[in-house]
Amino acid sequence: MIKIWSMKKNEDSAAKKKPKTSAAQIRVQKDLTELDLPSTMQTNFPDPADLLNFTLTIQPDEGMYKGGAFVFSFNINSNYPHEPPKVKCTQTIYHPNVDLEGNVCLNILREDWKPVLNLNTVMVGLQYLFLEPNADDPLNKEAAEDLRRNREAFLQNVKNSLRGGNIRGTQYDRVLIA
Repeated sequence: MIKIWSMKKNEDSAAKKKPKTSAAQIRVQKDLTELDLPSTMQTNFPDPADLLNFTLTIQPDEGMYKGGAFVFSFNINSNYPHEPPKVKCTQTIYHPNVDLEGNVCLNILREDWKPVLNLNTVMVGLQYLFLEPNADDPLNKEAAEDLRRNREAFLQNVKNSLRGGNIRGTQYDRVLIA
């Protein structure tokens, strides 16, 4: 009986030393194993032990943002999947759905989020913003207005911004791939 008691005590102390895996971590692990990213998207985990904080690089191979590399930081809180991940663009880019602070306007990251959605859905949604910017739900109102009024001028602004140009006094980060 004493031997069983001491074995139980050893198991309890070993369990206390081992960090608990949260429900969010388990779900993120599942989401990551099910990822089916195209060659135009790549994840990076600065700390491989921290699956809740990582970056996604999107390199569109078509559309007006073709040739750029756009980096988004993902921060997943402990309420995931009941709350969406927090996603920010790490660069200053000229885009109707990304403001100058890197906030992203994507409906599934706000009011349309549901726990059945996963990281793959969010990543594909981000990629879609580079194929079809949405001028009807903007964060960067000037870019959205340019897209609505004069698509050609908008395209010129996109090309200029990808090279790190200045548009109306705002300096954009150079995001063109060599």
